[in-house]
Amino acid sequence: MDCAQVIFTLLLLVPCDNVGGASINVEVAEALASPGRMEKDRQSDPFRRPDLVLGFFEIQPGMVVLDLFSGGGYYTEIVSRVVGDQGEVVAHNNAAYVAYAKDDIDLRYADNRLANVNRITSEADQLDLPASRFDAALVMLTWHDFYYLDEENGWPAIDEASLVSKLCAALKPGAVLGLTDHVAADGSDPQETAQNLHRIDPQRIKADLQGSCFEYEGELQVLRNSADDHSQPMFAEGVRGKTDRVVYKFRRR
Repeated sequence: MDCAQVIFTLLLLVPCDNVGGASINVEVAEALASPGRMEKDRQSDPFRRPDLVLGFFEIQPGMVVLDLFSGGGYYTEIVSRVVGDQGEVVAHNNAAYVAYAKDDIDLRYADNRLANVNRITSEADQLDLPASRFDAALVMLTWHDFYYLDEENGWPAIDEASLVSKLCAALKPGAVLGLTDHVAADGSDPQETAQNLHRIDPQRIKADLQGSCFEYEGELQVLRNSADDHSQPMFAEGVRGKTDRVVYKFRRR
């Protein structure tokens, strides 16, 4: 890709009320402009702002990155293209997520189109990750799912403290833990908002990581939306894709 194509891609993505002073990662821009991406993903880019989010999370070529609860793989694919042949993405899902996102997953990985992605399926409490393996880990829009419970449909309770410990063990010192999630009201109960709204109070996220190996490093404001009603489910008509979302970066000590 030549310089003009990269610049054009950046111009397509730049319009936004608040980019929070973030810088754009050229490798991410090249990945976003790749002709092999799916049109559905391209249509999501202006709402998800991966050009800024992944730059904020310092994703670079050659990295080994964990995408925890990767769902249909929107971010997995972009990161796969950024880290390149010398890097690797481990795309995790639990059984319920695999079933929920089956069509997207089948399309995403058809014909080995993302050869540097290693997919694993495991419930969170049984997740076994190699020690000090990852340069970064992403938890994109799914921290609230640590508090979600739907055993009838195959989503068991998650021991969030144990999962944080597993992430600590799996990430290298200095690695980034990057996460985004839909904002719930201040002081709201995490089980209630996860179950009914698929949101979480951002202070709960910070509390979950307090006292762990992770140090809070900052927030990117690009996905904040002060007009969002935090009492509405993120799936609600007119709400999805427009929620108030935090983008947090933590650093592995």
